[in-house]
Amino acid sequence: MGLTIRQACSDDAKAISQVIVAAVRESNGQDYPASVIESVVAHFMPERVIELLEQRLVFVALLDDKIVGTGALDGDAVRSLFVAPQQQRKGIGQALMDRVEKAALERGIEALLVPSSLTAQAFYARLGYGVVREQLHGEERTIIMTKSLMLL
Repeated sequence: MGLTIRQACSDDAKAISQVIVAAVRESNGQDYPASVIESVVAHFMPERVIELLEQRLVFVALLDDKIVGTGALDGDAVRSLFVAPQQQRKGIGQALMDRVEKAALERGIEALLVPSSLTAQAFYARLGYGVVREQLHGEERTIIMTKSLMLL
């Protein structure tokens, strides 16, 4: 079977949490100290994911009916875009971003912001996002990026 992207539901919370935790620990672990990684992991436990599902428009990417990625639209911001480590660099992140951008356009949003990790900055740059500024929160460094959707 191929890749499917659909809106997430509360039953997906545990699988979403597992994808995010694996991606943060394996992929982002090379760019951030352990204290930052564990803080991010704590923010994406299943109970917290259920809360986020009520606040954001969350999508999941499924490969053979298994959740392998997630991403969300929160107002005019892209949030929590993660792909399972073993499925990275296969177009899943780009497919999720396409769906998030489409949802933004459907809501009349003209530009998106992305608070990117150091790890994902090159990914977003390839998709046309440009750096606006850097933001520090303790030891966590985030790159704020933006893209106009009016060119799509």
